Amino acid sequence: MASHHDHANLIWQIAELLRGPYRPPQYERVMRPMTVLRRFDCVLAPTKEKVLAEMARRMGVKLTDDALDKMLNKASGQRFHNHTSLTFEKLKGGPEVTQ
Repeated sequence: MASHHDHANLIWQIAELLRGPYRPPQYERVMRPMTVLRRFDCVLAPTKEKVLAEMARRMGVKLTDDALDKMLNKASGQRFHNHTSLTFEKLKGGPEVTQ
């Protein structure tokens, strides 16, 4: 499992990439949401495969969005889930990795 130091390094690596397109006062607008999204990704990582399996099992079954969300939340063990195959690791890899 990655340590706090590893996560901090990842955040700073991303900040270095953003230095070109963003001015220093704009970092906060980007880094804070990215940090929250990364934290969500870390929290959901242990149950990611379980959620994807549940989503695949439920494809084609007529469920309301609320019912499907409840089932996927239960699979994730949280009050939220990510049913896409994307993770932060895949996203930081670039467009060729996410396809």
